Amino acid sequence: MTDFAARRTTMVDTQVRTSDVTKFPIIDAMLSVPREEFVPDALREAAYMGENLELGAGRVVLEPRTLSKMLDAIDVQNDELVLDIGCAFGYSAAVIARIAQAVVALESDPEMAKEAQAALGSLDIDNVIVQQADLTDGAAQHGPYDAIMVEGGAEELPETILEQLKDGGRIACLFMEGALGVVRVGYKTGGHVDWWDEFNATAPVLDGFKRKAAFAL
Repeated sequence: MTDFAARRTTMVDTQVRTSDVTKFPIIDAMLSVPREEFVPDALREAAYMGENLELGAGRVVLEPRTLSKMLDAIDVQNDELVLDIGCAFGYSAAVIARIAQAVVALESDPEMAKEAQAALGSLDIDNVIVQQADLTDGAAQHGPYDAIMVEGGAEELPETILEQLKDGGRIACLFMEGALGVVRVGYKTGGHVDWWDEFNATAPVLDGFKRKAAFAL
């Protein structure tokens, strides 16, 4: 019988704390949420590895280091509403739900969205709304948001997403340039978003978040 609780503790001790993530709400959330419940059965044994978990079709569950450092960088508070873009099977949303007041988990794949809803429900996580829609659309009807997390790579962000961020809000996104990427945090003031580099990471670019080819005669 696999001791997933022990693996969870090891994950936090070796992948999260060692990455200079020390905020108690993040540590507590990642110690509490059973990551193995939010991956396909075939990946349960691999759930706590220190790398992105491949889900197929260019989708991943971000490695614990990347997720925790993104959360650390945008400093989610317990009275805030967060949009989680590309939640896959719901792990990131479950973690954020223990830190924020409420989460809107956006997923484009109908099967993943259904599984995310079931997994969250089975653990009585009741402050997450799972919405199935194109990731580039966001979820404007529930916003605007205090914070937005993008659970995958992006070459550029649709303006639609930035419009759903509150003035004074923050957004964390992993911008990819070829095989290399950097997580940036954007701060919105006066309707404009200013970006700051935080740390390096990598993930496949999400559908709809690729840079549009420049048109030339």
